[in-house]
Amino acid sequence: MSADLRSRPLFVVGMWRSGTSLLYSLLNQHPQIGLMYEADLFLLRPLFARRGNKRDWLDRWEFWNSALSRHNVLRDNIPEAVPNLPAAASAVWREYAGTATVMGEKSPNYYDCLQTLSEEFPDGRFLVIWRDLADICRSMVQARASASFFSKPGILHRAIIGYHKLKRECDALERRGVPLHQIHYEEMIAAPTEVMAGICEFLGIPFDPRMGSLHGSDRSAIYGGSHHRSVKGEEILHARKDRQVLPARVARKIERYVSYWRKEYKGAWPRFPQVLRKNCGQPGVVERFLDDQMFHGLRALDHFTAFVYCYAPYGWLRAYRSFKSRRHDGSEAVLEQSALKKPSAVEARQEEVV
Repeated sequence: MSADLRSRPLFVVGMWRSGTSLLYSLLNQHPQIGLMYEADLFLLRPLFARRGNKRDWLDRWEFWNSALSRHNVLRDNIPEAVPNLPAAASAVWREYAGTATVMGEKSPNYYDCLQTLSEEFPDGRFLVIWRDLADICRSMVQARASASFFSKPGILHRAIIGYHKLKRECDALERRGVPLHQIHYEEMIAAPTEVMAGICEFLGIPFDPRMGSLHGSDRSAIYGGSHHRSVKGEEILHARKDRQVLPARVARKIERYVSYWRKEYKGAWPRFPQVLRKNCGQPGVVERFLDDQMFHGLRALDHFTAFVYCYAPYGWLRAYRSFKSRRHDGSEAVLEQSALKKPSAVEARQEEVV
């Protein structure tokens, strides 16, 4: 086993609903790859802000997203006392990877912090997947029925502005010479064998034909919900595009930003969609400024939530978790009722809020 490879974690990143789960499943088909699924310990780095770590970091991490139980990692094999975050994460990655030479994790939640990740893990490598931004947002809207995460206020705004944040993070890694490989969902769906072979070349391991198929893939660590139905099947399917799902206001905003980015990057990015609607316009200075400020506010709220999970008493956390569960159950009931009736004008306008 190559000690060098095991000391170089792999981070698989993309925006939500960009194909990261499919990519994760195909990667783990390789016997030398053992990636965790959205372990996200890095999001709880306040647990390691002081010298050493909080004694209950394993308990809080498990309460946060059930990372240990989802991956069947035995806590007795993980030291409670670790010097820092990289040591903690590496211990769990190694335990889960077993004899695999490539360890790490996939998480879309790292889309705007690749540079910070690289600083924490200087030997880390990055695999980034891109997808048509409009298709990402359509998939997020459709996923609301089974995942409360995608019903959060401002989630589509995070995706639209975060899409460019991810691009800037990638550019920064390239300038610093950090190992980075970028692929596109549309190409992975069309030619999975070729795309996965390119990834193996990047990782320095031989290609395994099993990576071109979902047949026999272990997806036990993936969260439940109908939004993961396709990745838990046996076939790599093309996602159906329901253009009516995306609110018109959001669709127009995406078109404006994609047009602006195409001009900024001289047509090189984003690669998809290949054709844009004529005269879709571009966001002005004021719109870009306000959108950026809103994005930073939403991300500050996300960071605060993670901070609370790191330090709040368990009783408060359980109450908050119970509130979220009841809210999601209520949202599912509303969605079921709305499917049986035509939305009113007020509801239609509400659905256009980013």
